[in-house]
Amino acid sequence: MELYEYKGRNKHGDVMTGTIESASPDAVADWLLGSGIAPVSIQVRRDAPSSQPEWLTRIREYGMLGLRDRLLFTRQMTTMVRAGVPMIQALASIQKSTQNVALIRILRGLRGDLEKGLSLSQAMARHPSFFDDYYVAMVRVGENSGALEEIFRRLFDQLQFEGHMQKKIKSAVRYPAFVITAIAIAVGILTVFVIPAFAKFFDKFNAQLPLATRVLLKTSEFAVNYWYLVILGILAVFILFRAYVNQKAGRYQWDKFKLRIPIAGPIIKKATLARFCRSLSTASRSGVPLVQAFTLVSRVVNNAFYEERILQMRAGIERGDSILRVAQTSEVFTPIELQMISVGEDTGDVDGMLGQVADLYQEEVEFEIDRLSDTMEPLLMAIMGLLVLILMLGVFLPMWQLGAAAKGRV
Repeated sequence: MELYEYKGRNKHGDVMTGTIESASPDAVADWLLGSGIAPVSIQVRRDAPSSQPEWLTRIREYGMLGLRDRLLFTRQMTTMVRAGVPMIQALASIQKSTQNVALIRILRGLRGDLEKGLSLSQAMARHPSFFDDYYVAMVRVGENSGALEEIFRRLFDQLQFEGHMQKKIKSAVRYPAFVITAIAIAVGILTVFVIPAFAKFFDKFNAQLPLATRVLLKTSEFAVNYWYLVILGILAVFILFRAYVNQKAGRYQWDKFKLRIPIAGPIIKKATLARFCRSLSTASRSGVPLVQAFTLVSRVVNNAFYEERILQMRAGIERGDSILRVAQTSEVFTPIELQMISVGEDTGDVDGMLGQVADLYQEEVEFEIDRLSDTMEPLLMAIMGLLVLILMLGVFLPMWQLGAAAKGRV
């Protein structure tokens, strides 16, 4: 992503200038034309880095803004629009009420763009890290239909649903993460401090140690003497993994693999499908054309595997297939959900049925999360038992053998 300076003229002939972050000059030109501005010149901003990492740009521009900030902004916008407050004044009021410097910067930019004649959706499109394509498209529909209050209310419900799902998942993984961290710390202490002490003890006897003990002692010796190589190895694996998943093919394979992980995979799958059904229902009910709705929803499911399946469903819709038909060919829905979609098509209430499917998946996700601790406990106990077994075979077994040999000599 690079920062471009543009110059153009609107339909009244007024000169419009500004800056926008984009992937290419062609993308900037498309955005300008879509905003009703005829581009005159587009060039990379001289004082801006031309190829800085996207995560660094996001931190510099948007700080620590997240879902909670977007949720609060949407709630405030719903109240302002319902009260009939002019848009520029509404943004100014929200700006005065917030203490977040990054959000203030965004609100100031939105007000400046509105004063230049841009619509709210066009102004929001210039901040893609805070307002994604789905959010911008929904606002554009609200502007065109005159139902902006209703759109902001539905966006708030959608974001609230997202926040609820994230909160439930975080609370579910907190206990397993704590236990796994404690196990890792215990293994580190045993490797660095405890096992070397036993190694000195065994050296005094000059006895042939069991294979498990020799492997354990060599592992501990390597970790103590070459700890920097261990750290570098862990960092190298992490960096290579990040580089792999940042590629399109790597991200697709990783997202597909996550769905097959025992215990966690079904939860990820159901949460993703719940997000898909809820987003598609909200977009379609708000008046977004079905083909465009599938395109937008594919970008918010946050899973490359399902993104490809949704785009395949969109291709079927473009060919004239029904939603039931494309849902069947996608092979991601169970017969129960397909039956609900079929009923929705027969009754003309596909949006409502998609919302009910989303509710069904949400209930299943919450049920799976509530019993996640009970499901993970046997697995964690098995891991702890394996560590204890390794410790017994590698450390205490030779001690028992040495003790038995000493008694035999007595």
